[in-house]
Amino acid sequence: MADTLGILVSSTNHLDAVVDLVTAAHARGKETQVFFTGSAVFLTLEPAFAKLEGKAKLWVCDVSFRTNGLHGREDDVPGVDYKSFATQGRNAEMLAEVDRYVVF
Repeated sequence: MADTLGILVSSTNHLDAVVDLVTAAHARGKETQVFFTGSAVFLTLEPAFAKLEGKAKLWVCDVSFRTNGLHGREDDVPGVDYKSFATQGRNAEMLAEVDRYVVF
């Protein structure tokens, strides 16, 4: 059974499924990393996003965040510090680190 799970989120369509998957993985003691990119950066400001805090390592594509006009709202994202606003290079590193990788 896999010990680590990576999740790439690139659209605004599946936040509930992401929360459910992360919650289930966390309950089973799995290490989980989630990278939000593209329009999915808007999910970081949704109330349900806060349910991920403490259950997974959360990463946000800094370029997508800025391109979508969210620069200055970094402090509004629960569970994500300034070091967790990263480049696509972090997504590539995550892919290499995890046993399973899911894309939404």
